[in-house]
Amino acid sequence: MKKGIHPDYGPVAFRDIATGAVFVTRSTLASRPRGRTISVDGEDIPVFDVDITSDSHPFWTGQSRVIDSEGRVQAFERRFGKRS
Repeated sequence: MKKGIHPDYGPVAFRDIATGAVFVTRSTLASRPRGRTISVDGEDIPVFDVDITSDSHPFWTGQSRVIDSEGRVQAFERRFGKRS
């Protein structure tokens, strides 16, 4: 790889806004200047707030809600009537 053309790859923290959970991983986002940092194991690393993670997503938490309690066929028949 060429030197000096790739962004830095370093530790960053992603914080779930809904639950407050923090996930520490490595990313090229570490090279972007941000004012907010978090101290993890005595090291200050940049923190990025995200809306949804596996900690708050309904699929992973099992707290999904049923939006349509009526089936698709029944909704169609209700709107357009049954065929005889």
